[in-house]
Amino acid sequence: MLIDCGEEQDCVLDGIVALGKFDALHIGHRELAMHASKSGNPFLLSFVGMAEVLGWEYRPPIVAHCDRKRVLSSWAPYCRNVVPLEYQVEFSKVRYLTPRQFVERLSTDLRIKGVVAGENYRFGYKASGDAAELVKLCEEFGLSAFIVRSVMDTAKGSYNGAIPTVNSSDKGQVSSSRVRQALSVGDIEYVSKLLGRKHRLVLTVSEYSIKERKNIIVPKSCMVNMPPADGFYENCELFNGGYLGLCRVAINTETIDIEMKDESSLSPDTFQEVKQVGIEFG
Repeated sequence: MLIDCGEEQDCVLDGIVALGKFDALHIGHRELAMHASKSGNPFLLSFVGMAEVLGWEYRPPIVAHCDRKRVLSSWAPYCRNVVPLEYQVEFSKVRYLTPRQFVERLSTDLRIKGVVAGENYRFGYKASGDAAELVKLCEEFGLSAFIVRSVMDTAKGSYNGAIPTVNSSDKGQVSSSRVRQALSVGDIEYVSKLLGRKHRLVLTVSEYSIKERKNIIVPKSCMVNMPPADGFYENCELFNGGYLGLCRVAINTETIDIEMKDESSLSPDTFQEVKQVGIEFG
């Protein structure tokens, strides 16, 4: 069932699994992990391949795949000093499961101890199961189940032009859709409040990206995850595993231009080993 676990499928054995999509790893997702940690070892269980199976248009991830462990590590203080681990299920393998079959597989195949889910969580074929049914089925299969109330978006007043409902399931809660909306208009302050951290854009670079020792210029095709809107951003920070320094960033239709505030921050050796950099938008 898990694509990143061994044949024994014992990596979540006796754990508490938080259920969701976890695209943005925002403060609502962090709340689920926090509640999971109160009852056992916390895990995030998400699905991959949904867009391909359901024919959705491709969208870059909000969090770069290579950056997810760093983000989850920052949640440890909220999770009893335990870093939540993440495991993924190939959506095509569970798409046609009824709600009962899905919970049964959690119990018999993964042998977890319990689940945590948001109050709006849907599961099973065509999302036919809701949070109340999840609780009922978990009780039947001897699993604990805890339903977490949605974390509401108390920062929406800062949004440029005020955010309306972004989809039919939007009831004012923090969501990945709201993060995408805020990024698309470049409202970095609002994005940071929804995420509970600064947004990090990961880029693939080389020594040839460095210009005049204080500038990095890369084409947009080097982006690994979703950027903010085209524009000029002050008070950013640059990382390549370690901290490189403060910078200002200009994003246009073709390139991302990074100008370091300290001219000595960069050298041709900066990217000899690490071929990616991360920009955190302040």
